[in-house]
Amino acid sequence: MAPICAISTPYGTGGIAVIRVSGEESISIVDTLFRGRTPLAAAGAGTVHYGRVERNGEILDEVLCSVFRAPHSFTGEDTVEIACHGSLYIQQELLRWLMDAGCRAAGPGEFTRRAFLNGKMDLTRAEAVADLIAAQSKAEKDLALSQLRGSVSNELSALRERLLHFTSLIELELDFADHEELEFADRSELTALADEIGHKLASLIASFRAGNAIKNGISVAIIGAPNVGKSTLLNALLGEQRAIVSDIQGTTRDTIEDTLVIDGMLFRLIDTAGMRETDDVIEQMGVERSKRAAGQAQIVVRVEDNTQCTMQEADNIKGTVIKVLNKSDLIPDAKADASTLLISAKNGDIEPLRRELVRVAKEMTQTSAVMLSNARHYEAVCRAHEAIIRVQQGLAGNLSGELLSMDLQDCLSALGEVTGKITNTEVLDNIFSKFCIGK
Repeated sequence: MAPICAISTPYGTGGIAVIRVSGEESISIVDTLFRGRTPLAAAGAGTVHYGRVERNGEILDEVLCSVFRAPHSFTGEDTVEIACHGSLYIQQELLRWLMDAGCRAAGPGEFTRRAFLNGKMDLTRAEAVADLIAAQSKAEKDLALSQLRGSVSNELSALRERLLHFTSLIELELDFADHEELEFADRSELTALADEIGHKLASLIASFRAGNAIKNGISVAIIGAPNVGKSTLLNALLGEQRAIVSDIQGTTRDTIEDTLVIDGMLFRLIDTAGMRETDDVIEQMGVERSKRAAGQAQIVVRVEDNTQCTMQEADNIKGTVIKVLNKSDLIPDAKADASTLLISAKNGDIEPLRRELVRVAKEMTQTSAVMLSNARHYEAVCRAHEAIIRVQQGLAGNLSGELLSMDLQDCLSALGEVTGKITNTEVLDNIFSKFCIGK
């Protein structure tokens, strides 16, 4: 493939920047600009060389060039990574010099796309690269790293290989349709395999809720009557004045959202309008939005205090409810029952709530060793599961091998789409367009 180049470090000025060059003749192209003790063309694989970038007597910068030779590189191609000083001028000028020498600018995710096309990784691992770069918490990092190491692809590839064996035997039976007495695929073994695969696919589908929560953050709605301290609690959790705090009822008219990482878990906090009966049309809209947020949240923090203000109930709550009694600093000898946490958001005494949020979040996300977090994977696995259910029903109804084969092929195709065994250019374009340019 033609050589491509791009800046692989974040945009902006810094101590250093890294420009990556990959493809046929990438080493020789960089060699036309590099002046060091040894030409890069003679450099060994996995070596780093100090020198300067120079053209027509003009020295651009002193650099370090790391040389990787095919197939032992990220892309599977000859690759050079140039570490230069982080001046924006130097970065852009070096890119221009490389393109003048024969490179072209890389597209979004093109390095990782080449790694996939060159067989260095399957599609789930390629997508995990983007997830790892975007990780905002330890839990999200661990999940992306697990998928980069092949947790999802290994599981699905193993199921697909076993299913492919039986599909081949059924196809062989169809080739000998004139000999009805011949049966190459043992139906009892296929039934057992279909049951096993159906169970594993169902488990993967169930894991998506937890995996998606880890990837995008666990939603936490803070609800309660007006003036119980919901906005103060949001500010205390975030450690900044994110929401306006006032003694005037109805100050918060709309939901306010922000993210927070506690003990490696990412949370999406949602401060809501106080729930109460009101004739104010705008405040009524805020209350309805609060109810929707409570109904959609995975965790609901219900805030109460020692006032007489009652909360308009939200009857659509599906998530885990954590009850807190706020303003403990104003309550003499404050006590709470076993199901309620005692806090003072104003004084920052919220550690019991932080601990409970982490406990509930970890309980929610501990499902299985292999976890889906990618919506594309989830959709394909759902289709595979539907197909294997049809196989189970077909076996129970003693359907012909031809009909079984169609459903087996549907299942194989869906599983193949996850790992990239079966794909098309449009799908790849959509996946890699979401990557950063230099990855």
